[in-house]
Amino acid sequence: MLTAAEVLAQNNFGNTRTGGLAGPMGLFLILVLAIATVLLIRNMNARLRRLPNQFPSASGSVASDAGQVAVADSEVTGGTQARDSSLKSGTGPQQP
Repeated sequence: MLTAAEVLAQNNFGNTRTGGLAGPMGLFLILVLAIATVLLIRNMNARLRRLPNQFPSASGSVASDAGQVAVADSEVTGGTQARDSSLKSGTGPQQP
């Protein structure tokens, strides 16, 4: 009669030692992923070094450009303020 230990100890998967490719293939994949990670990190660091230390503020340059456009429009229209539809104010979604 079979005991519980004998039933659990049976190998129902066949001979798992033939071929033996899982270990070397796993090592190969780990090495490939490690090399790819190192190369990606080096590339990212090189790109970050090329960036300027500080970017110009976008809000200040947009406001000064808008002021210059408004002054130019008022000179063209004879001193009256003309509304330029190309300048969209607000931060929400724009509707046509």
